[in-house]
Amino acid sequence: MASEHLDDTARIARDLIRFDTTNYGEGRSKGETEAAEYVGAILEGLGLQTEYIDSATSRTSVITHVEGRYENEVDTRRGERPGLVVHGHLDVVPADPVNWSVDPFAGEIRDGMLWGRGAVDMKNMDAMILTALDEILRDGGQPNRDLTIAFFADEENGGAYGSHHIVKNRPEVFAGATEAISEVGGYSVQIGGTRAYLLQTGEKALVWIKLISRGTAAHGSRVIHDNAVTKLAEAVVTLGRREWPLHLTATTELLLGELGRILDVDVEKLGPDEVMLRTGTAAGFLTATVRTTSNPTLLSGGYKHNVIPDQAEALIDLRMMPGEEDAILAEVQQLVGDDIEIEVMHRDLGLENPFSGHLVDAMVSTLNRHDPGAEVLPYLMSGGTDNKALSLLGIAGYGFAPLRLTPELDFPAMFHGVDERVPLEALSFGHRALTDLLTTY
Repeated sequence: MASEHLDDTARIARDLIRFDTTNYGEGRSKGETEAAEYVGAILEGLGLQTEYIDSATSRTSVITHVEGRYENEVDTRRGERPGLVVHGHLDVVPADPVNWSVDPFAGEIRDGMLWGRGAVDMKNMDAMILTALDEILRDGGQPNRDLTIAFFADEENGGAYGSHHIVKNRPEVFAGATEAISEVGGYSVQIGGTRAYLLQTGEKALVWIKLISRGTAAHGSRVIHDNAVTKLAEAVVTLGRREWPLHLTATTELLLGELGRILDVDVEKLGPDEVMLRTGTAAGFLTATVRTTSNPTLLSGGYKHNVIPDQAEALIDLRMMPGEEDAILAEVQQLVGDDIEIEVMHRDLGLENPFSGHLVDAMVSTLNRHDPGAEVLPYLMSGGTDNKALSLLGIAGYGFAPLRLTPELDFPAMFHGVDERVPLEALSFGHRALTDLLTTY
């Protein structure tokens, strides 16, 4: 599809994909500065004042504020309508082009979709935010309340160089805001023949740990029982195969009740796992929301085929229910044994907000207006977002990046997956729905 036929949301999302903002984690990144300057130029073109915040070389976030529609500076409705943070992130996880059917950083349009790393996570919503603001501010319009607009660096590394850095060092930029919206929610799935939108009301906690195994260095031909690689492998298998017990929160209990109604099944008789599995592609996210997960993600150790190393390491991604962090870490130590050292690389809290209140009502109403008859369901996200950092300031964050998707698209698989893509029609829907919310809420 020629560029001139793209609407502005698709065009901006495509342009953002073409900035390679790969984040390798642990402070290693190609940087977000060029993407932040691109976003900032659009904001400045709308007459907004921007602030660029650098946490390190090439690690740039951009912030702006948009005045809401009030009668005057002391309008009492400011207390009734406090500020809202609308935020996205500019970094993406790595993509190996060998595995992709397109160049992951070309922003290719094919089969009615925008392809590329970030098409879903989350340069799509970055573009939706920008075009929603353009439509609202055009001809002197205003949103219904004060907005803080933020495009963060480093979300894929837990926000150390982005949201957490700004919350710690510049909390005043969020003054007056009590709520936030961002990824990952408001997208549609097909459940038992019914289109439903999953609205993200919470996030599991995360603890990224490193397992360190030490042993005896020796020639590869010897009999060595104190082999660091062997001990590490045993620990990795133990955690990777661990079946953690069921743990339902208020959010997942509410969701299961709604799924039982839609699927016409007895949740108690069928069991939460089986109910989640019957949600089709949504199961890719939902099955991980009812228990802790412990996934090995990287192994390292040794330096030559015939040398037994004295140390080996593995990275484990732990996700648990809010408030369970210490208990799960203690159990992990028991599972791997005292011979394995555990180093916490990054730790971030879990969130669980109610599926009620004015903002939730507004998001549900917005989706109902744009897709009448569809269900809107709450869910606890198995991953994490920059809402974790904002919660430290008392800001309640929700996932609302509205997308009406085709039933056959396995949307959860697009996150950090190969051939990440989003339908162009879904981007247009998201632009309209987000504009509506910011105009009316």
